[in-house]
Amino acid sequence: MSDRDSSELDRFLDARHPRDAQRLFGHREAESQFLKAYQSGRMPHAWLLAGPEGIGKASFAWRAARFILENPDFQTDRVNEASTLDSDFLSPTGRRISAMSHGSLISVRREIDAGKKSVPTEIRVDQIRHMIEFFGSTASEDGWRIAIVDPLDELNRSGANALLKLVEEPPQRALILMVTHAIGRLLPTIRSRCRVLHFRPLSQSNLISALMDQPAPPDRLDAEAAAVDANGSVREALKRVDPTRRLLIAKVIALIEKFPEIDRGALFDLTETLNSRNSTPDYEAVIETIRDHIETECKRRAGEGAVRLAPLIEVWEKSQEGMSVVDRYNLDRRPFLLSLFSDLADVQRPSVIS
Repeated sequence: MSDRDSSELDRFLDARHPRDAQRLFGHREAESQFLKAYQSGRMPHAWLLAGPEGIGKASFAWRAARFILENPDFQTDRVNEASTLDSDFLSPTGRRISAMSHGSLISVRREIDAGKKSVPTEIRVDQIRHMIEFFGSTASEDGWRIAIVDPLDELNRSGANALLKLVEEPPQRALILMVTHAIGRLLPTIRSRCRVLHFRPLSQSNLISALMDQPAPPDRLDAEAAAVDANGSVREALKRVDPTRRLLIAKVIALIEKFPEIDRGALFDLTETLNSRNSTPDYEAVIETIRDHIETECKRRAGEGAVRLAPLIEVWEKSQEGMSVVDRYNLDRRPFLLSLFSDLADVQRPSVIS
C-alpha cells in the first residue's frame, strides 16, 4: 500500500478505493435514473446518494463523475446510446481521475492534517469553503466542475450551513455528489434542494462478486460465509471475510447476548486484544458490531416510547464522544471499551427498561 493509500481515511482495510472500482455491483436502477437525467439535458446540480454504509454509494459517485468528465457533452451519440455509466479507466481522463489530478474534480472527505497527530472526526468548514472557491473559479477543463462529498454525515454544522449556500445558488455546469448514510439527520433545507438517489443493500450474490473483485480476493468459501451476515454491505462483508475477525465479531455478539450479565473474563480478554494500534481494523469491527446492536435495539423499542429509547441513545452519544477522545489523543482503549460494555449491560437491566 502506498503512502497516499495509507493516509486516505475513506479507504477501508485493503479494499479497492471507490474511485478505482471499475465495476458496479447492483444499483442498476439508481444508475439508470442518473444516466437518464444526464441524457435529458436537465441534470440536477446536487445529488444525495442515500443508503446504508458500505453498499457502493461512493463507488457510484466516482463512476458517475468519471462518465461525465469523459463525456461532457450530453448530446453526443456516445451519451445518447449509453445504457450504463461504464467508462475507460485507461483514457487520459480516467488516468487523471485515478491519480486525483483532474482539474475539474474535487474530493471532500476527512483528511489528516500533517501538523497534527490526531485523526479528524469530521469534515471541516474550511474544506467546504475551498470547494466553494473551486466552483467559483472560471477555469474548467471540460465545462463541468464536480465535487464528491463523502460522507456528508461527517460535515459539521458550520460546514453544512456553508454548503447550503452553494446548493441554493450553484454556478452553471456544477455537479455535487454527496454520499449520506443517514439522510434523516441532514438539514431539511439541504435535502429539499437535492435530487435523492436511493441505494439498497446488495444481494448475497452481488456481495460475493464484489468481494471476489477485490485486489486480493479471499477464498470463495470465506466470501460466501462473510456475505451471509453482512446485511447487504460490502464493508460489513470485508470485515467478516477474515475468519479470525469473523470469530472476533462472534465473541462480541456472545458478550452482548448475555446482557445484562457480563462475562468479565471474556471481556477483559477482548479489550487486551484490541488495545494494540495494530488491531485498529479489529477495534473498528467491534465498534461497528456494537453500533449495529444499538440500532437493532432502537428499532425493536421504537413503538415503546421515548423513555425506552432514551437510555440507549444516551449510551451511544457517550460512546461517540469517548471514541473521538480515544482516537484524538491516542489513549488506551481498554477503559473506554470496558465502560461501553458496562453501560450497554446496564440499559438492559429490568429497572432501566421497565
